[in-house]
Amino acid sequence: MPTSTYRVEGMTCGHCVAAVTAELSKLPGVEDVGVDLVPDGISTVTVTGEGAPELDQVRAAIDEAGYALADKPG
Repeated sequence: MPTSTYRVEGMTCGHCVAAVTAELSKLPGVEDVGVDLVPDGISTVTVTGEGAPELDQVRAAIDEAGYALADKPG
């Protein structure tokens, strides 16, 4: 099953993890969301599902949860 990884800024606790997980889980095709929490840093969010959601959808879901998708390193 395809997996996509995203970097998320602003997450500090379990509530943050739950909020991001809930929003991303609503996206079509998403079957699992995993979060490697880095309080006050950039956390890693892994999305597994039938197909990778569009980046705009991921950005909107993370924004809805109250956090920001970090730019990927160049």
